[in-house]
Amino acid sequence: MAAHSGAPNIVAFPGQRPPEQVGFDRLELTRILDLYGRMVAAGEWRDYAMDFTRECATFAAFRRTAEVPQMRLEKRPALRQKQGMWTLFGEQGQVLKRGHELSNVLAPLERRLVKLVDQ
Repeated sequence: MAAHSGAPNIVAFPGQRPPEQVGFDRLELTRILDLYGRMVAAGEWRDYAMDFTRECATFAAFRRTAEVPQMRLEKRPALRQKQGMWTLFGEQGQVLKRGHELSNVLAPLERRLVKLVDQ
C-alpha cells in the first residue's frame, strides 16, 4: 500500500480556459467614477457604459442616453510598452490624449470641468 502524503492531487480541467478580460482595478475605477460624478453634478453627463473584452476595458460617458458617447476611455494593456495603455477619445472618435498614466490622460476632462465650474 502506498503512503498517503496528505497533499491533494490537483488535475487540470480538460479543455480551454475561458478568455481573460481586461478590467479596471479599484483605484482606476474610483478615479474614473469620481470624475464622472463631478461631470454629472456640472450637468455635462447623464449616463455611462462600461465594456470589457480580451483586448481592452472601455468606459464611455454620455450627455443623454441613446447618443454617441461624449468621451470614451480605453485601457489596452497590450500597448503598455508602446504609446501607453490609456487612450481618451472624443465625440467623433478622435484621439484626444494617450499615455501611460490615467491621471495625465484624464487631464483634458479635468481642465474642462474646472472651466465649467468657473462659469
